Amino acid sequence: MDHEIVAEGLAFPEGPVVMNDGSVIVVEVFGGCLTRIAPDGTIERIAQLGGGPNGAATGPNGCIYVCNNGGIAARREGDQVIPTGTETPGYAGGSIQRFDPRDGSFSTLYTHSGGTLLHSPNDIVFDRTGGMWFTDFGKLIAGARTTASIHYAAADGSGIRCLVRGPHAFNGIGLSPDESGLIVADTWSARLLRFEIAAPGQLASTEPAIIATASGKGRGLDSLAIGADGAVYVGALLPGAIMVVHADGRVEDQSLPDPYVTNIAFGGSDMRTAYLTLSQTGKLVRTRHLGEGLRPNFAA
Repeated sequence: MDHEIVAEGLAFPEGPVVMNDGSVIVVEVFGGCLTRIAPDGTIERIAQLGGGPNGAATGPNGCIYVCNNGGIAARREGDQVIPTGTETPGYAGGSIQRFDPRDGSFSTLYTHSGGTLLHSPNDIVFDRTGGMWFTDFGKLIAGARTTASIHYAAADGSGIRCLVRGPHAFNGIGLSPDESGLIVADTWSARLLRFEIAAPGQLASTEPAIIATASGKGRGLDSLAIGADGAVYVGALLPGAIMVVHADGRVEDQSLPDPYVTNIAFGGSDMRTAYLTLSQTGKLVRTRHLGEGLRPNFAA
């Protein structure tokens, strides 16, 4: 797929958030920071969050909300880093953090859900009411993998609950245009799932439908974005691509030169500029060769 490099030299970028001024905010998983990239590619690290910031979204108060996995280990291959999924020394759990771009302050909203530690919060989306849905990918701790889960929480830190736990690797998360469906990527099965929503923060069933499966042996799915027409655009791993699941059910891969194409976000006045994180090679790129993205409920 034709694309343009916006910025490079990033420490495993993920979670792009397109701002109203044309800049893009990303997390750097192995830099522990939140980073603003100007339209001309200028890089500014605006907050040192610690741990492993993993996914981000704008909330109803103009703040940036971050899923922090608490830190994951990685191995190096030359100048590239590859996550292993295990905990880092000093790991004490994951969290949901809130960053205020107006004054540069940040705080931790949640470290537990229903009395259970958040192990590896991964990706996040806000519904029209201002509530946040987010995934916990799970983590390898002392050789044992914790259970993945899906949660719903208030943006002001006043309440959180776990909706689903299971033998999945819940990663990317999004809402259908009418918000009747919660779309979730399961990394290791390479399946795209849909949970029916009964009401904000409530699922009709904890058993999802399978929308699509990535083709090829050893594939994985990462984070996603929703199209204005209901199409789903998913970062695909090994080899790297954007897997497009069209509204009519057709599935196609748009290949990119990085084995870890992890995230996608749409922006611009017509919502047709897609920003993609090529994480292993540390790049943010953009393209106009995909469809029209669904405009987020909140922007800053």
